[in-house]
Amino acid sequence: MSLLEIQVCLFNATSDSNEVIFIEECPECSTSLVRKDGEAQHYCPNTESCPPQVSGRIEHYISRKAMDIAGMGSETVQLFVEKGLIRHPGDLYSLTFDELIELEGFKDKSVQNILDGILQSKEVPFERVLFGLGIRHVGATVAKKLAKHFGSMFALAEASIEEITAVDSMGEVIAREVYSYFRSEKNAMVLDALVEAGVQMEMIQTEESFTESPITGAKIVVSGVFERFSRNELKDTIERYGGQNVGSISGKTNYVVAGEGMGPSKLKKAESLGVPILSEQDFIELLGL
Repeated sequence: MSLLEIQVCLFNATSDSNEVIFIEECPECSTSLVRKDGEAQHYCPNTESCPPQVSGRIEHYISRKAMDIAGMGSETVQLFVEKGLIRHPGDLYSLTFDELIELEGFKDKSVQNILDGILQSKEVPFERVLFGLGIRHVGATVAKKLAKHFGSMFALAEASIEEITAVDSMGEVIAREVYSYFRSEKNAMVLDALVEAGVQMEMIQTEESFTESPITGAKIVVSGVFERFSRNELKDTIERYGGQNVGSISGKTNYVVAGEGMGPSKLKKAESLGVPILSEQDFIELLGL
């Protein structure tokens, strides 16, 4: 079929189709859906009591990249929410052996594994706690940058939009979401519960947080797939040797570490700006690994 024939088919399909009618209420809690200007998706604003949102927020908090709480999965979280045992991440730290052992299918070992996992999560570093809160647009990388810049949840909570935007790679959209999160009374209640539980709320200061190396202070973009390292391992290595991971190439970028499948647009931009491009082997030799 030619391109013209495909276009004709698409035109006919469109002209014969019915108008798409979007639902106006959340199918779970019947709250009116909202859509922010400039965004296509509609979403339910009832973050406090809409069951899938309550469960989803807690599932994100316990996930491997966040608090990594062993012994719990999505079904367990949904059950705890359904039974009224938890409404937000802070409630996890109030769970007791006696109330969990009463649930159908829960045995001594499984209950103890859950409680041990929750206890161990109190040692998880601050940047992962911040990621685990599920603030809109704040992924693991953004959370790490915010944690390093502000040093504690308390300092971040008091930061202005301008101060958040000043952090490397932080746009106004992210800054506004972070700023708004910390000015919600509901979120303040969750944070108070986490503070009381003893979760890490500030960066742990060490005498030497990185090893001096040829990349100390360098801004580095990682792109592509690598043989010796996963992308996360490579980024952790860069930070361990004093480098700074950045998401996009600019005139301030010091190196691009390029793996297999690096995008041609990134390659072209790096070359046009004269940014040194390192292969995985070049990187290994540069650091003497």
